Amino acid sequence: MSAVIMDGKALAEKVKSNLLSNLSKSNKQPGLGTILVGDDPGSLAYVEGKHRDCAQIGIKSIKVNLPATANTGEIIKAVKDLNQNTECTGFIVQLPLPSGVNSEEVLLAMDPDKDADGLHPVNLGKLVLGAKSLVPCTPKAILALLNEYKIKLSGSKVLIIGRGATVGRPLSILLSQKPINATVTLTHSATTNLLELIKEADIVVAALGSAHFIKPEMVKPGAVLIDVGITRGVTGLLGDIDPAVIKVASYFAPMPGGVGPMTRAMLLSNVIELAN
Repeated sequence: MSAVIMDGKALAEKVKSNLLSNLSKSNKQPGLGTILVGDDPGSLAYVEGKHRDCAQIGIKSIKVNLPATANTGEIIKAVKDLNQNTECTGFIVQLPLPSGVNSEEVLLAMDPDKDADGLHPVNLGKLVLGAKSLVPCTPKAILALLNEYKIKLSGSKVLIIGRGATVGRPLSILLSQKPINATVTLTHSATTNLLELIKEADIVVAALGSAHFIKPEMVKPGAVLIDVGITRGVTGLLGDIDPAVIKVASYFAPMPGGVGPMTRAMLLSNVIELAN
């Protein structure tokens, strides 16, 4: 057996092409705002990538760059400015923020109707209730990949490793709701039978940030594996899943090239959705 590679780059280009086509027929002008605090090379590259995506499909870019010395109040002022900016239909605050900054206060200051990441408590609350809401970018990207490759979700055992607010928790809610109807197990650092749960799962989503934690012998033959984790190693960026799993998995979304490109594409989708 050799797994089918779930090509996030190719699907992201397809998504962006569809967004470009839809935008060309619309009289709306979406605008993505970004707030970047400091000059971390990784964060800077990530934000610049988002703005390149915007230029590719015709979304206006609004960049707000603050020094690493910016305090909570100064960042909140930038947030409130974007809340009021009519050219900005949606924006993000690039995380993590510098130590000493109250990230919760910053995110709470955002207008929920401009929350392009879908992580404001109001939007997450709507997701929990099953109400119409903006879906967080990475869970939305994972679901899009699963749907593109026609992975059976209803009744399937889905194991999510990692309970973070950006991936694990919202994804567990999304996949367990109607009409998706997956049977979801959310694990974390205190889970005592993780290896057993991995072996039983039809679909494993790894978002724990431990390089190549999941090995081929740990997974059920024919399982679908989605790698979300990123760890910086001596050889570069590594995912949570050892690529050797292609010998036993049926489908594999690797890192890089799987979920990452689709997450960026889903951000564009969310910004356009907020403009309508």
